[in-house]
Amino acid sequence: RRFCPASPSPRPIYLLLANMPKETKKAAAKKAEPSTPRFYPGDDLPAPKAKQPQNPAKLRSSLVPGTVVILLSGHFRGKRAIFLKQLSSGLLLVTGPYDVNGVPMKRVNQSYVIATSTKVSLPKLPMEVDDAYFVDAKKADEAAREAKGSGEDKFFAEKKTKTEVSEQRKKDQAAFDKALKPAVEKTEHLTAYLQAKFGLKKGDKPHEMKF
Repeated sequence: RRFCPASPSPRPIYLLLANMPKETKKAAAKKAEPSTPRFYPGDDLPAPKAKQPQNPAKLRSSLVPGTVVILLSGHFRGKRAIFLKQLSSGLLLVTGPYDVNGVPMKRVNQSYVIATSTKVSLPKLPMEVDDAYFVDAKKADEAAREAKGSGEDKFFAEKKTKTEVSEQRKKDQAAFDKALKPAVEKTEHLTAYLQAKFGLKKGDKPHEMKF
């Protein structure tokens, strides 16, 4: 039988720490600290989602400038409008024209419109309209509301008063209506078609309809 000498007894931990240099002591103490956090949030927080680049949406093949569309959401839902162009943000620029059916120049998401087979030959537009045109108008409306007052009076005043349209917006809308109205009147029954409101009855099957 082989002789196995007894293993030396381990040295106490306090003797080991006493002979260690300061840098080694700090590293050992840091390693001994628990890795789990001391405090936890009260609620289960979802994991942060990776931000995706905001690229403009691709225009549907059925939407070409001059297409008559049906609006599906907002204040003018159910009304028809003429698609003018796609803006840099991906939203659609549409108008009634306002003189025909009361739909002003506005931006809409293409997910909330139905493209019909009816098209209008668009003339040259009187001016270039982009997203900044609508943002500036929104800022002007907010500034006008703030000038009226603050606090509770302002809150109740917003419910009572209607949104005031600036004189410049009215002039721009009149210029667009003047350019588009002759193109609308060229097509027979198009004025009545734009004025008619879209709706569904019981038993109608929209997926089988041809617009």
